[in-house]
Amino acid sequence: MRKLNELTDERLVQSYIEGNNCAFDVLLKRYESKIFTYITYSVHNQEVAEDLFQDAFLRIITTLRSKRYTENGKFSQWAMRIVHNLIIDYYRQCKGDNTISNDSSDFDLLNDASLVTEENIEKQMIDKQTLKEVKELIRMLPDNQKEIVLMRFYKELSFKEIAEKTGVSINTALGRMRYALINLRKMAENNDVNLAC
Repeated sequence: MRKLNELTDERLVQSYIEGNNCAFDVLLKRYESKIFTYITYSVHNQEVAEDLFQDAFLRIITTLRSKRYTENGKFSQWAMRIVHNLIIDYYRQCKGDNTISNDSSDFDLLNDASLVTEENIEKQMIDKQTLKEVKELIRMLPDNQKEIVLMRFYKELSFKEIAEKTGVSINTALGRMRYALINLRKMAENNDVNLAC
């Protein structure tokens, strides 16, 4: 572990991508305080901050594991950009910026033929098929990982709520989610399921 502590962020990222989970632990220790402080300062709510913190590291893990991370700057700046985007998304959800009321419009958005194109229909069909395939992959996870995934993504529970309901620590819940995502990514590759966002 001492040797890992001496490595640069970029070398740790490379080591983690190559399968060394301890390298990610070093990165986490290096930046968890800075990231959590930034989130807490931004949202002014401890529970929300904990959830955003967990979500940020899950997103970082899945991006690194899927080899979509491109080395075009500092790891810390890239990680903070992910955190910043999650905070923006959180505030958008709170304020309902993305909702449009059909009542306030002079025309019916749901019956606008210009919104229905072959491309949209094809995308919907592909999305539906992918969702079905992902559900099948989730069923193949070990029970403790499947439980965490279902609670987080389908019931939208916070990691604190998941920890309380399953009787484990938040770190254990996060660890199970991490391994669930790694397993899902491997199964998706083996079954030619595209999980890219």
